[in-house]
Amino acid sequence: MYRLSDDLAIIQTIDFFTPIVDDPYVFGQIAVANALSDVYAMGGKPLTALNVVCFPIQSMDISVLRQILAGGLEKMAEAGVVLVGGHSVEDQELKYGLSVTGTVHPRMLVTKEGARPGDRLILTKPLGTGIINTALKGGIADSDVVGKAVRYMVALNRTASELMQETGATACTDVTGFGLLGHACEMVQDSEVGMRIKVDSVPVIPKAVEFAQIGLVPGGTHRNKEFRAGMIEGSLELPEYMKDVLFDPQTSGGLLSAVSPAKADSLLTKLHEAGLTEAAIIGEVVGQPEAKIVLE
Repeated sequence: MYRLSDDLAIIQTIDFFTPIVDDPYVFGQIAVANALSDVYAMGGKPLTALNVVCFPIQSMDISVLRQILAGGLEKMAEAGVVLVGGHSVEDQELKYGLSVTGTVHPRMLVTKEGARPGDRLILTKPLGTGIINTALKGGIADSDVVGKAVRYMVALNRTASELMQETGATACTDVTGFGLLGHACEMVQDSEVGMRIKVDSVPVIPKAVEFAQIGLVPGGTHRNKEFRAGMIEGSLELPEYMKDVLFDPQTSGGLLSAVSPAKADSLLTKLHEAGLTEAAIIGEVVGQPEAKIVLE
């Protein structure tokens, strides 16, 4: 975030990755929704974007790229974002995403820090996209399961962000590659607060738990668990597959917000009324233990 004046700041972010679904058009939509999420998580409004493309022109038909860009452009139009250009390079592996510029009032900026003891934790999308994408690559996930995951991945976090701003969240992050617990750890690391998360309250896409039970999890799950193991308490009582779900790397995941207890139920109701029916209160911010996540 860069402050331009007392009442205006810009947010700049970039994100791009390899395809996670077979449909190029849908991949473009997911990549754009994912790239815009960092702006939404900070309470900002994305305004302009630049395409970032790596494409194997010698081995893949250019029509694939056209479909990806068309899907991305459709999602940008939905978000009210103007595509102002981009850059492409030849690469052996296809990649697509955006560099995004947004704006926010400096006093309305929401960061990962700032959560206070007693705040409730609200997650706006269910977990499991990484696991289901892994099952898709293994030829196990059927079209219904993949369709549910895609519906969440292409959904913008715009409405959740706007309602969070109206309510007044104290802290927020989007849940992506580090998984729910990895991003929750970012919110409390080096701070004087911790979190208690009720595992049974965490929304999960149907079948993701079943796939996790048979070991269909992304490689990033294990790296996430190892990196944050020292900040997690209560995990010994959990089966390993549930830890995998909680650390599952998400693509275009939901927002994890800390909201005062007086406002949390109101925000949850507004989210449900806006169609975000999977949103749930999954825990709370606590004073002790500091810089730890306690699973219950």
